[in-house]
Amino acid sequence: MFEFINNHDDRGQVGIGTLIVFIAMVLVAAIAAGVLINTAGFLQSQAEATGQESTDLVSERIDVTSEVGIVGNNSTGELKAIKISVSGAAGASQIDLSETTLQAVGPNGQANLVFTDTNANGGGSIANASQINASEFAVQDPEGNFVDSGNAVLSDDTDYTIVLNPGAEPFGSIAEGSVYEGGSYNYAHLQTDDAFGEGQTSSLEIVSPSSATTSVELNAPDLFTTDGEAVRL
Repeated sequence: MFEFINNHDDRGQVGIGTLIVFIAMVLVAAIAAGVLINTAGFLQSQAEATGQESTDLVSERIDVTSEVGIVGNNSTGELKAIKISVSGAAGASQIDLSETTLQAVGPNGQANLVFTDTNANGGGSIANASQINASEFAVQDPEGNFVDSGNAVLSDDTDYTIVLNPGAEPFGSIAEGSVYEGGSYNYAHLQTDDAFGEGQTSSLEIVSPSSATTSVELNAPDLFTTDGEAVRL
């Protein structure tokens, strides 16, 4: 009924074959386990990164507290400055305004505005909004001083004001060129009657360094009454 293998050589061959199959199965299982562990680690890292990005999109956001225009010429209905007061959203860490982008759509087109701390009249510090170039914005501290890139950082105890030039595109279309002053040609804005002003509208998207976005609508009143007055936009 039973067949006995009396040949010792045959017995050894069967044992070695079984051992080889067993080792191969162990190796395959170890490789599969390694792949699963690596995949799980990668997915965990990716999930953590995605979660952090999602959190930043909510918390690392810039809040707008007010939008104000400073009337420059009452008779022509022009503004001489647009000022947007900003602060960090609740729970936000420090936000670098010099790395922030403004996506603006105005009466004279659209543009991405970037931070500047240099005036357009040949360098140096900015003294007023008219010295801010097209496609740029500047930042003032709570005392009204224009700040450089190293100091334009929102924190829990410090708010800032974004300053825009109403005469520069995309808000206005004041021409740029050179004027002869003090014995030499200096770069300056040539004033015309085409700055952002009465009855005009514009929209902004303030994009923080973490890509969190805040929408702002600027709506100028239909009538200005006094030069230098601040009007709510």
